[in-house]
Amino acid sequence: MAAVVAGLLAIGGGVYLATAGDDGPKRPVAAPNSSATPSGSPSVDQGDGKGTGVGRSDYDPNADIEAGEARVWLRENETALTKGGAWQYGPWRVGDVMVRAMYKEVTGYAVADGKEQWKVTLDTPLCGVPRIPSAQGKLVVGVLESNTKGAHCKYLQQIDLATGRAGWKVARAEDRPGNSTLTVNMAISGDTVALAWPGGASGYSVADGHKLYDLQRTGGCSPQGFAGGTRLISAGFCFYTDPKDQPGDLLQELDPATGRAKWSYQYDKGWRIGQILSVDPLVVTALPKEGTDPAKEGKAWKILAFTADGRLRSQTEPKFLAYGACSGYGQSVDEFQNCYGAAADAQTLYIAADGKEADMTGDEFGVQVVAVDLNTGREKWRADPPKGRRMRPLAFEDGKVVLYVDPAPQQGAAVATLAPTGGAPQEFLRSPSAASGAERTFFSARIAWAGGRLFVLNNRVESPTANATVHAALSFGK
Repeated sequence: MAAVVAGLLAIGGGVYLATAGDDGPKRPVAAPNSSATPSGSPSVDQGDGKGTGVGRSDYDPNADIEAGEARVWLRENETALTKGGAWQYGPWRVGDVMVRAMYKEVTGYAVADGKEQWKVTLDTPLCGVPRIPSAQGKLVVGVLESNTKGAHCKYLQQIDLATGRAGWKVARAEDRPGNSTLTVNMAISGDTVALAWPGGASGYSVADGHKLYDLQRTGGCSPQGFAGGTRLISAGFCFYTDPKDQPGDLLQELDPATGRAKWSYQYDKGWRIGQILSVDPLVVTALPKEGTDPAKEGKAWKILAFTADGRLRSQTEPKFLAYGACSGYGQSVDEFQNCYGAAADAQTLYIAADGKEADMTGDEFGVQVVAVDLNTGREKWRADPPKGRRMRPLAFEDGKVVLYVDPAPQQGAAVATLAPTGGAPQEFLRSPSAASGAERTFFSARIAWAGGRLFVLNNRVESPTANATVHAALSFGK
């Protein structure tokens, strides 16, 4: 297994863009680095089943643990945040450390027991975080220029997730009017971190922070965002004076080192790029441009599969609605890697489907897994979750689909497998029932399956108070 396991999926989106001028990009001057501050603080549960740790000493997620159940460690948020709280990013497993990013910090925890191993404290808040770090365990994030309201996303900061050390920090080039922004969309592929904002797009070296290229508008289409991993996929929005002439979005695979397009695919008129469900093989959704509600717009959503060289392999309008963010409905138009409920092998997409729809056969509160043939676009089978539960694909591993089964009242979360031919899920890892209370508070959870362990982050957290603790992260497994 690679040293870095970054989330559940390596996903992306695509666009043709030209490189910088003849003289090439100039190497930026490094700004002062942030510092890593190891703290070694404990998790809520110490592994002894007594629950003596940070936060609520009266709460033990491992109380009355039974034989065969996996011990859980739980982390509370201890960081004071601004009103409204902060988004969390990750989780990423690098060796024996799980990493999360939030607000002004990037923190590593021991995989086995959740004890804090190191923390990189930033001077200003995060304003851009890739879904996946580099294969060498390097993460590059965007940070604001100051702590004042309306501050621009000006700096890029490298962090070594394997060591917990802050690396280079450079100012993002703002070489033309209107090139500033409050946030950036970022993705890492190879040794390149690509970033897009309303004023443009660029590629920077993950290794040393120098700018590799600027990406220009081409054919009326400008980069909207990226998705990374083993490939760099770019999504472009196409602007025309007359809206009647406006084509669909432009999907491209870029060479991470040069920014040049390997291939381009123009979406049909009236359609935009939704979510990249897998990068290898490449599977992407399409949504109607006119709005975000298929019932109101009278249009469904689509799943498009592509060959390695960018040819359309299949296209289908599913008869189900994807669970969560996996279709792209309700998400920002530049969030292309926000699906935590899909996986693919060479021939099949496995995706979580909302079981509340009238045409679904599962429990009304359940979430099924639907298998879609990537060669034909046809639905192959559906698998029902345990009664009253939700389940979603995390990965395809050892010839099976690995699933996360959500917790239920008095039932802890679990990990199960499905055969590639469907059938009933086979649970092989389960958390204690006492953990379900904490697990069920996780909002739109970010989930990773890596090295035989499950890692879960609360998507958004608030400041701790004297009367309440805020669950931030948990893990169980090997």
